[in-house]
Amino acid sequence: MSKQNFSNHTRYIPLWHFITGTALLAFIVGSIINLVNSAKENRYSASLLVLAGFILLIIFWYARWFALRAQDRAIRAEENLRHFALTGKLLDRHLRTSQIIALRFASDEEFVELAKMATEEKMRSVAIKKAIKHWRSDHHRV
Repeated sequence: MSKQNFSNHTRYIPLWHFITGTALLAFIVGSIINLVNSAKENRYSASLLVLAGFILLIIFWYARWFALRAQDRAIRAEENLRHFALTGKLLDRHLRTSQIIALRFASDEEFVELAKMATEEKMRSVAIKKAIKHWRSDHHRV
């Protein structure tokens, strides 16, 4: 895998993010057009297609959201353990999950100081990532 840094650390799954999303959008638009243009005797089945499209949209959204929330919990626990191993103390409880997720890219040498800075200065996750000098790759997040 290529070396990760701020400019290339985001990850897209083309089949999920682009193909499935576009197909779902096309299905919803097509089913709405079908409903509008359907004869009176076909309105029930046409409306079921629109409903199915919105149900699929909800599933599409939450399947990704639930997976990311579970990964966020794991990252929070891992980084808390890493901070404890390096300092003997848990991470500051005022750190937001987004800050901790950004801190996971920091090397051990700069992690503790950057975590302290993030808390004191209330840094946003993008600012934390930009402040990292020695990037620690994370190729496991989906």
